[in-house]
Amino acid sequence: MSEQEEFAAMRHRLDELVERVGELEQTVDQLRTAGPATSAPKPSEPKPQSRPELVTIPDTPYNHALWTDSDDEGLGARDRHAP
Repeated sequence: MSEQEEFAAMRHRLDELVERVGELEQTVDQLRTAGPATSAPKPSEPKPQSRPELVTIPDTPYNHALWTDSDDEGLGARDRHAP
């Protein structure tokens, strides 16, 4: 396929896209002017979501005694060497 043919095919697809977008815009406009459907059941009112209670984290340092027997992530135990 030559460049001219490819360009013509691309232009044709672009024209189709513009046409379909125009049709879609017309459909959306018709739906907006029609308003809500009278035969459709009304959705129930959404329940307001309760917000979770906020927890304040103090700025004081943690007790280091809590971490004496813990491993450093990815490094292994303190008294052993990593592989």
